[in-house]
Amino acid sequence: MLKKLVSAIFLAITAFPTSWAAEDENRYSTYFQNISGEYSRSHILEFWGYHDYQGNQNYSDTIKLRFYQPLDIDRFRGTLRLDTAYVSSYGPSFPAQTSGQYSTGNTMLTLWGNHPDLLPEIGANFGARLVFPFGNNGQWAIGPQVGASFRPTNSTPLNLADFSPLARYMYGFDTKNNSPQLNTSQPPLARNLQLFPTLGFQITPSTQIRMWDENGVIYNSAGGGWFIPLDAMITHRLTKNFLFAVGASKQVVQTYNQYDWSVYGKLSFNF
Repeated sequence: MLKKLVSAIFLAITAFPTSWAAEDENRYSTYFQNISGEYSRSHILEFWGYHDYQGNQNYSDTIKLRFYQPLDIDRFRGTLRLDTAYVSSYGPSFPAQTSGQYSTGNTMLTLWGNHPDLLPEIGANFGARLVFPFGNNGQWAIGPQVGASFRPTNSTPLNLADFSPLARYMYGFDTKNNSPQLNTSQPPLARNLQLFPTLGFQITPSTQIRMWDENGVIYNSAGGGWFIPLDAMITHRLTKNFLFAVGASKQVVQTYNQYDWSVYGKLSFNF
């Protein structure tokens, strides 16, 4: 009798989380649709400009070229993104630099996507980023990333268009050709967690406000410290093939130094 009672209690306890999780998942899917597998088949070319204030009267201006390439390999669907930049840093900390004097900035290659047989129950995008040791970063860096996108199934009070969280961990490593002895301005090797709790709000059929889309939260796992900005960007699509955006970001927590504030914009062409 005791054995049967113990077995019944055990079955009840183990069944409760399962049934609760299933009920919770059904409730979640009632309000949100997973759209992580919806990839643009267009090629996208973007021109970005950033003006950052670093503090102590130091500034940096960045011109960036960004290109998105759809990627289809067998049943794999995804996107390949290439970023390359020119940067001008000036102020008391850069006595040899003047405004308008540009040098090579960071170059990055990012890949993400999914295969129908890769963790289909999760419904997320998996990928990685590779940073090349060109220009002002002075190091190789690589890191995995995982993200997903969700769209409300019904109208929401704030016209939420999507919730697209992403997490990435970057690990930097040195090379003989770019050692601190040869490049004294090289920053510490990257060891950081990047979090993007991206939210999109539909203002008009052609206009959105996007939060933490371009600039996210960073945690420095090497020495500790957080960088948490308030970031917002307004995007407006003028035609089927042309979109422009303006945005601004202001640090609210900076125990890991990045910038004080930033204003930026982009011109985006898809074809």
